[in-house]
Amino acid sequence: MSVQAKRGFLPSDARDFSTESLPKLKKAAEEVCYLLDRGYPVTPVTRFVGDRYQFSERQRLALARTLSPEAAVHARKSREVTDIAGETLWIDGFNVIIGLEIAYSQSMLFHCMDGTIRDLAGLHGTYRLIPQTDSAITALLRTLETSRTAKAVICLDQPVSNSGRLKQRILELAEHISFDLDVLIENPVDALLKTKPLIASGDAIILDECSRWFNLARTVIAQQIGDYPYIDFTPEIP
Repeated sequence: MSVQAKRGFLPSDARDFSTESLPKLKKAAEEVCYLLDRGYPVTPVTRFVGDRYQFSERQRLALARTLSPEAAVHARKSREVTDIAGETLWIDGFNVIIGLEIAYSQSMLFHCMDGTIRDLAGLHGTYRLIPQTDSAITALLRTLETSRTAKAVICLDQPVSNSGRLKQRILELAEHISFDLDVLIENPVDALLKTKPLIASGDAIILDECSRWFNLARTVIAQQIGDYPYIDFTPEIP
C-alpha cells in the first residue's frame, strides 16, 4: 500500500480553511447561494465571487462542492431515508470509501447544505490504496451490518486505477459479514446508480436524479468515529 497519509489535504489548506478564513468564506457562501437561487450556474458564480474575495482555487472548489440552490437541497432531503433495514443499498464505492479514508486520515471534510459530506481529494481517475483504506472498509461494513442491511452492492468505476485491487480488498475484509454483498466494477457508475431504488453517494448530480438515498458516509463516521471536525461555512436554510 502507498504510505500517503493525508488524503485530500494540501499544505496550503491549513491557511485557506483556518479559523480566521471562515468568516470570509461564510460571507462568500451567502453571496454564492443568493445567485444560485436565482438560476445562475455554480462554476461562473464561484469564479465571480472567488475573484471578489481573492480566494484560492481550493477555496473556490470548496464553495462549489458544499453549496446548492435551496430548491435542490429541499428536493434531495425529501428523498433521503434514515432506515435501511431489510433494504438493498447500491453504493457509490469510490465516493464513499475515499471520504472515509479522509476521515481516518484526520484530513478535511466539509459539511454541505444537503447534509452530506464532501472533500477536495480530486483524484481524477487515479486511486491507490493507502494505510487508512482497511479502516475505511471495515467501518463501512460494520455500519451496514448494524443497520441490518439485507444486501449491499458496492459499485466501483472501471476507468479508475486500482479498482480491481480495491474490490479484492473489500471482499477479503467482508469474509465474515452477515449480509449479502456484491462488488461490481462498472462504467459509468453514476448512470447505473440513478436507476436504482436506493443508493448511497455524496455526488450532487446523482442525488438530484435518484429515487431515494441514504447518507452513508456521514452515518459511518458518526457511528464508528464519533464527532468529526467538519469544516462548515454553509448558510442556514429554512
